Amino acid sequence: MGRMTSAVRAALLICGALATTAIPAFASEDAMADVQDTRVQLGFGNLLVNDVIGDGYDRWRSGSYTTSRIWGRGWSGEAPSEFGDIIEFRFGGEVMSAESLVAPAAGDRAWAGSLFWGLHTHFKRGKSDFVVGADLVAVGPMTHLDDFQSALHDIIGIDGPSDAVRANQIGDQWIPRFVGEVGRDLDLGGRGKLRPFVEVRAGDETLARAGFDVTFGKFGEGELLVRDWVTGHRYRAVRNHQKGVSFVAGADVAKVFDSVYLPESRGYTLTDTRSRVRAGLHVRGKAYHVFYGVSWLSKEFEAQREDQVVGAVKLDFNF
Repeated sequence: MGRMTSAVRAALLICGALATTAIPAFASEDAMADVQDTRVQLGFGNLLVNDVIGDGYDRWRSGSYTTSRIWGRGWSGEAPSEFGDIIEFRFGGEVMSAESLVAPAAGDRAWAGSLFWGLHTHFKRGKSDFVVGADLVAVGPMTHLDDFQSALHDIIGIDGPSDAVRANQIGDQWIPRFVGEVGRDLDLGGRGKLRPFVEVRAGDETLARAGFDVTFGKFGEGELLVRDWVTGHRYRAVRNHQKGVSFVAGADVAKVFDSVYLPESRGYTLTDTRSRVRAGLHVRGKAYHVFYGVSWLSKEFEAQREDQVVGAVKLDFNF
């Protein structure tokens, strides 16, 4: 079976599964919710990322999925000034693999699966937005993501990870992770916004990152946005339901100091820097929100044969 035929089948299965599990937006997710005496759920967001819906392969940063649920006493259209007023519960998982799932080349990355659970808070000081939080990351066979990928590949009729690949995967470990980001929106006139940001992460991967986002359209106006850790795309977690089309883009560069997924003890040498360039389109109607974006990811380790392009998709339908 040809690569593109398999890719199309995989993409259809992924998108279909996401569409059937799309979470409808309820009134409590409205960006102008009244202030409450107690915390209520203000919104929900999610994003699916996969290499197949990017460059058509299934390798390296193979696939991930993340969700965010937001609680607070209300939402006025921007984050409050108090640390801890807005609480985000973040959950997600990722599969990383070599270029070949059956017979990896010498020096290619080991298969790795990770799941994480975390609490984060969003707040504003002056004109700057802050996000600070911590996750607990589970890595290794105990996540059973190797079983999940094997079952998924069996369904769509392509090879999953071989027994040798699964046996050589990154081993079981629990890792605490800290994440912090600060950014500021700058008006470009009309509907355009530029958002420079810096980010630090310490845990399963320790890095410092700087970059920017550009938005043309209503996306993000009066909303709470969460950044995906693989692509850098931001997704809506508290929504305002404004109809329209928005174009988003961005880029960033990071210095990665260490990675449990590319351990020096296994002979991996990290690249000096890790870069991302992304672009996407949001289309929102009265009862739906569709997003598709692509991200170019530079090499993460010296033996990686080339860069890659991954796709990101989000489908919301209100019934």
